Amino acid sequence: MKKKLILALTIVSLCINSIGCSKTTTNDNTNSVIESTENIENINNEDVALDEELGDVTASITLGDIININGNGATVTDNKVTINNRGTYVISGTSSNSQIIIDSASEENVYLVLNNVSLTCSNSAPIYVKSAKNAIIILPDSTQNTITDGETYDFEDTSTDEPNAAIFSKDDLTIKGTGSLNVTANYNNGISSKDDLKITGGNISVTSADDGLMGKDSITIKGGNINVNASGDGLKSTNTEDTSKGYVLIEGGTLNITSTNDGIQAETNVNITDGTINIVSGGGSINSSSKTDNMQNPCGQWGNSNSTSSSTTDTSSAKAIKAVNNISIDGGNFNIDSSDDSLHSNNSLIINGGTFEISSGDDGIHSDTNLEINGGDINITKSYEGIESTSITINNGTIHLIASDDGLNAAGGNDSSSINDRPGQNNFSSSSGGTITINGGYLYVDSSGDGIDANGSIEINDGTVLVNGPENSGNGALDYDSTCNINGGLFIAAGSSGMSQSPSTSSKQNFVNIFTSSQSANTLISIKNENGKDIITFAPSKAYQSVIVSSPNLQSNTNYIVYSGGTSTDQSLDGLYTNGNSSGGSEVGSFTTSTTSSTVGSGGNNNKPGNMGGNKRPRN
Repeated sequence: MKKKLILALTIVSLCINSIGCSKTTTNDNTNSVIESTENIENINNEDVALDEELGDVTASITLGDIININGNGATVTDNKVTINNRGTYVISGTSSNSQIIIDSASEENVYLVLNNVSLTCSNSAPIYVKSAKNAIIILPDSTQNTITDGETYDFEDTSTDEPNAAIFSKDDLTIKGTGSLNVTANYNNGISSKDDLKITGGNISVTSADDGLMGKDSITIKGGNINVNASGDGLKSTNTEDTSKGYVLIEGGTLNITSTNDGIQAETNVNITDGTINIVSGGGSINSSSKTDNMQNPCGQWGNSNSTSSSTTDTSSAKAIKAVNNISIDGGNFNIDSSDDSLHSNNSLIINGGTFEISSGDDGIHSDTNLEINGGDINITKSYEGIESTSITINNGTIHLIASDDGLNAAGGNDSSSINDRPGQNNFSSSSGGTITINGGYLYVDSSGDGIDANGSIEINDGTVLVNGPENSGNGALDYDSTCNINGGLFIAAGSSGMSQSPSTSSKQNFVNIFTSSQSANTLISIKNENGKDIITFAPSKAYQSVIVSSPNLQSNTNYIVYSGGTSTDQSLDGLYTNGNSSGGSEVGSFTTSTTSSTVGSGGNNNKPGNMGGNKRPRN
């Protein structure tokens, strides 16, 4: 049964001077605790307590010039309220220099119900959990609560520098409810737990001099509206000693994160199943480092292409979501603007669903080892390299990406956060073992470097792949070192002809490599059968001299004619015309699919090994 929390408490006024929360005060007066025999109605509000049984109110604490306590389990000395027993404590009122300390047995739960609290402590954490099995902060509906600390702290033990957050817990900390909590951390972190930090509800705003939310062992977000403005990392889990900890789990809620460094950082894994996540890290993609053209300066601003890096937790990193181990995303809505990588894993990354709007000053999506996309709607509007990993597998999903360098890049090696404190100066050393596998889905690439680049092999088995590649002759729409087999699906790649490669002749599906004189952007390229019916009609978004087409509609032992220019009666999607018919173009040439591979015109790199893209620059 759902019952309402009764906050009408009998307050016993006690006369004593306010002496602040400083540990150096010379006034040792102690406020007496009045034990109340009045039974406050049992608290079991599902909106607030969820599955917890709060029980009777142990004590009500009223802040002010004089701190009043009605109940048992707490004492006050020098404006420091110390809770030393398990139970439920309802706190209200305003204090400009006080502190709430929880110091109970390690196997006891302590509940803090914040009922319109305004609490400031100038030289320590306003809420400090020294000891408790679990500390649970409850935010009742319609309450407004404010927690503020000072710019300097006085420590009991300078060797530990603890507490170091406006709300600090040495044990598990949970925040729940439907009310509001505003935290201003002028000294260091906003809300921090040395064990697990869990948020299941509430309207929470944190402004911090360093990290916003920190859970050493883990951070779990199940609900709530959370706003973080952090001069360090937004959310951070830091346990490096236990591989089962150091993770961030997001299962719901809305997060708005603005961070100078990483938006979300985990020493092990980041797992996201649902929620709305908006992140601006490092000032956004507009704050990325400038980059020179690869062909004019192959090393550009990135230094020696043979350099490597082993750092996994560079504090100058400004990625949106970063995990030292793995990232797994099953759903959610993401709006990301990052100066460094938007999604970054030092190991593997898997996307099963979700909606993504990404603008990145470096890589849109990056993993060092394996990257797998099984679903979702991904729109990368700005990136240096769109999607990068040693191994890239796309099984499903809809992907649109724009990259100033490579669209898809399978290079290999390790990627660090940044060098010289600037994104885009990362090291991702090349390897000949890079692979790209496309088994389905829809992929649209607009790249100024290579469209699809593998320092190894490429295999396309199904799906739709549309590539608008480079206009410069130093890159190609397709670039690989070992093999590129197209066995199914629709594949169209347009770009310059200087470094253009054809797919491998071991492909199981027919393809044609078309070379033309330079054609302006949006000029139709059409393949018709002998009856004049359009088989493929595509309008590249940029100037081109080479177009590769592979389609199940290209039947064996059949004659086809290629045209450029003209118009189509159909409406296009991403330059692809799937119905109607084109007319008015100029004939480029003809071909017969007597073998899997056909060519119209001459030029390109044919099946010669590509540029070993990973050697063009240190990889990000």
